[in-house]
Amino acid sequence: MSHLATPEFKKLFENYPFYSQEGNKDPVVVVKLFDTYGSATWYLTEYSEVENNAFGYVTGLSHDEWGYVSLTELESIMLAPQVPRIERDMYFESVKFSELKLKKAC
Repeated sequence: MSHLATPEFKKLFENYPFYSQEGNKDPVVVVKLFDTYGSATWYLTEYSEVENNAFGYVTGLSHDEWGYVSLTELESIMLAPQVPRIERDMYFESVKFSELKLKKAC
């Protein structure tokens, strides 16, 4: 069973399938995922259950960018057997992207 794409996760994206926010200059960020032992954070705006992929904004890697991410791949990143490294921020509430107040990269 998926620890990221849970039934609750999928329900949050019912109104945000792929391309539902295309062209929106200030999309709604539905879910936040983060690397528990790193600096990467994913702010997801759309999700495809069929592909188990999401679209959103990632920070904390070599450069910040909008793009697609495979939840299957994120779920495969483990600290140890059966200990996932990528987790969902259960306290995150949906906001417009502009409200995140992300720090600009230098």
